[in-house]
Amino acid sequence: MQRIMNLLARLGDKAGVLGTLVSAMGCAACFPAIASLGAAVGLGFLSHWEGLFINTLLPLFAAVALVANVLGWFSHRQCKRTILGMIGPSMVLATLFPLWDYNWSTYLLYAGIAMMLATSIWDMYSPANRRCDDGACEVPQK
Repeated sequence: MQRIMNLLARLGDKAGVLGTLVSAMGCAACFPAIASLGAAVGLGFLSHWEGLFINTLLPLFAAVALVANVLGWFSHRQCKRTILGMIGPSMVLATLFPLWDYNWSTYLLYAGIAMMLATSIWDMYSPANRRCDDGACEVPQK
């Protein structure tokens, strides 16, 4: 059960980050800096579905990443790692819903996406292992 939850958390985190990036790259009117990167890699055809990306997919994938990080807490019990993993999706969701009308909200969204990407890369190169205070749990073998 522990391995399944760990696998779901890692896959959910990666899917959330990838979906958030692709959704942001598809909206040239809302996020010109990320959209220009998306157009450079061939995602310019996604501009037809900007409304779907911003109103539906971007919050959905950010929520998936947030839930995956919460599930990851049950696998590895590392408070700092979980909080760092939850900051990015929370910033994206806060930007899209209550803070959308402010001029500085675009910068908050960029910072949230960058934070999600950074913690996802960190998780790929240094996966979390379960830590216990009483020493009763086992460290997974590689």
